Amino acid sequence: MTTQPTQLTQEEISNIDAYWRACNYLAAGMIYLRDNPLLREPLKIEHVKSRLLGHWGSSPGLSFTYIHLNRLINKYDLNAIFLAGPGHGAPGVLGPVYLEGAYSETYPNKSEDEHGMRQFFKEFSFPGGIGSHCTPETPGSIHEGGELGYSVSHAFGAAYDNPDLIVAVVVGDGESETAPLATSWHSNKFLNPIRDGAVLPILHLNGYKINNPTILSRIPHEELENLFKGYGWTPYFVEGSDPDTMHQAMAATMEQCVLEIRRIQQEARSSGEPVRPRWPMIVLRSPKGWTGPKEVDGKKVEGFWRAHQVPLGNVRDTPEHFKQLEDWLRSYKPEELFDRDGRLLPELKALAPKGARRMSANPHANGGSLRKALHMPDCRDYAAVVTKPGTTSAENTRPLGKFLRDIMSLNMHNFRVFGPDENSSNKLDNVYEASKKTWLADYLPEDADGGELSPDGRVMEMLSEHTLEGWLEGYLLTGRHGFFSTYEAFVHVIDSMFNQHAKWLAMSKEVAWRAPVSSLNLLITSTVWRQDHNGFTHQDPGFLDVVVNKSPAVTRIYLPPDVNCLLTVANHCLNSTDYINVIVCDKQKHLQFLDMDAAIKHCTKGIGIWGWASNDQGVEPDLVIASAGDIPTKEALAAVVLLRENFPELKIRFINVVDLYKLTPESEHPHGLSDKDFDSLFTLDKPILFNFHGYPWLIHRLAYRRNNHKNLHVRGYKEKGSINTPLELAIQNEIDRFSLVIDAINRVPALRVAGAHVKESMRDMQIECRNYAYEYGTDLPEVDNWVWPY
Repeated sequence: MTTQPTQLTQEEISNIDAYWRACNYLAAGMIYLRDNPLLREPLKIEHVKSRLLGHWGSSPGLSFTYIHLNRLINKYDLNAIFLAGPGHGAPGVLGPVYLEGAYSETYPNKSEDEHGMRQFFKEFSFPGGIGSHCTPETPGSIHEGGELGYSVSHAFGAAYDNPDLIVAVVVGDGESETAPLATSWHSNKFLNPIRDGAVLPILHLNGYKINNPTILSRIPHEELENLFKGYGWTPYFVEGSDPDTMHQAMAATMEQCVLEIRRIQQEARSSGEPVRPRWPMIVLRSPKGWTGPKEVDGKKVEGFWRAHQVPLGNVRDTPEHFKQLEDWLRSYKPEELFDRDGRLLPELKALAPKGARRMSANPHANGGSLRKALHMPDCRDYAAVVTKPGTTSAENTRPLGKFLRDIMSLNMHNFRVFGPDENSSNKLDNVYEASKKTWLADYLPEDADGGELSPDGRVMEMLSEHTLEGWLEGYLLTGRHGFFSTYEAFVHVIDSMFNQHAKWLAMSKEVAWRAPVSSLNLLITSTVWRQDHNGFTHQDPGFLDVVVNKSPAVTRIYLPPDVNCLLTVANHCLNSTDYINVIVCDKQKHLQFLDMDAAIKHCTKGIGIWGWASNDQGVEPDLVIASAGDIPTKEALAAVVLLRENFPELKIRFINVVDLYKLTPESEHPHGLSDKDFDSLFTLDKPILFNFHGYPWLIHRLAYRRNNHKNLHVRGYKEKGSINTPLELAIQNEIDRFSLVIDAINRVPALRVAGAHVKESMRDMQIECRNYAYEYGTDLPEVDNWVWPY
């Protein structure tokens, strides 16, 4: 491509600057104005209400970038979306979104006139209105920016498998100091110029955070340039404060970057060689609070941290501040930008792209409208053969890897698997038979021998849970499908990212025009109970406690105990929309309990009595034993056998829970059991021993309202561990079969005295098992190799 960036005429600069002034006027108005947008009458103090939550500091830079990209969309018919990384940066995006008409189309009461503008101003950062971030209510947004650090990874997720899409992402210089953002600069090593779109990052250096300088704004120019060259980017700098000069520089630089992107893509696509290019990026250095008050009360504001959030406080009570506010807002000369009815002048309105080319109306930013259902193989074809419950063992996740392999083969343009260098460890490596790991960095000869690397790969691996989660979220929010697996102990790395995505989905459900997107499916494996050599650091099942804090409208938790239940659950989750599905299942060999037909029925119900493991048919049980999770289920079943062998008259009901939310009342979660069904399962007054995968108090939290909660006794992980064998770890945390038998004896009145000898033998077995583990490094074979005997 030989096209060169054009120099703008003075008329073009004037038009762009006028449009920018209109954006900045709207942004400032959102922060301060309630009733009077300065169009038809003088500003009156009774019409001013500071939101105190608006963010002025980054708004001019955001709108500056937005409108310059709009010019290129028109000139080159670009397909582009815009992500705003700076926190509370919504005014800088909402302004141009309103001016190009998409906001009024989406919300007709925010019409393109004075009345609509009044409504627009009133509802910004106001109870019952919209937030100061680019929330789901914002047309064109797939990135809120409520928590900083995820803008670049979201942008790359959106660009994967979207070959004609350019994702422009403004990165705040405060945001750039976060760990997730720092790792996400490496995403350029995973972008294939043939099949993927492009990401154009604009690092906005306005110099300050809330009241501190930013690191990248205070290092020498050469050091900053070398930093991004070292990351593999080609940085272009736009620096200054004079609007006319900056418009010309930004127009030329952004156009040069777009032309460079097109050249890179054209060369790769014509040659068929997906080499890793050094993609362009822009470093935009402009004053914080640009075009706002330069000083307030004799103190510097524009170009300093005081421009952050609301630069003028107490305008209703301080006449001097009110006068500054009026002068500031009038400096944009809104009467030159809008007609007497409050409509943007036609010649300025014409500067915005049309239809779906407007970034606020681009369908990729409402990805559910583009979503196509996965082509799915039958999960039954991957089933483990179970002729008798609890007698054979298999790696739980291995068949899932084959299932994912074939899903990928059938969906080679809209499905990817994500994992932080752990897919092989997690026994999912069959996916490489369908597609390798995406890799566009350098190759070594030995990579051909098991490296599983390819520039065309669809398996995304990088040792940054943050970046992977961001990629997956961006991929899902633009209409595609994905699957993420990670180690249980380190899923906490993305606790807050999970929180943010859950909030996004919950808010999106309240926005009628947002189409449903594919669920975020998260497999937690390498679990707490099988950390034979990794030890205490790898023992933490607490992510589930984080999940249940979020909206019941979007969260789901599944603990399949075996292969066939895992396949059934995964099949359901991959077909669902608008949820975060958390699946907990270990990767090691475990006993298999249900054939596929039984697994489908059990998982459809989410909770159920295992009749083959119970002996209370037709009568009330003396004891209910329940389980959730693979190792807890095995130990609970082994306890049932010990109790039946030692107390043949004891009636035991065995319940397994796959869908954890079944334990909570139906009033609290859509999956919750009715009180009548819960009472039927767990009885009204019999002791319940619940062997749980995670921290025991979570079960109490879910079930505390239930009638028989007073008799519910939960065993789970109690933060006791080291380098343990599975059984020895279970004994330490008292989820082992022997502890359960002792507890049952203590809870069943008829056994409290009669069971004393059995209690002693159980304690003896615990000592024997511990001593064996410490001497031989493995569990006692007759206990470890236990199978269901009946």
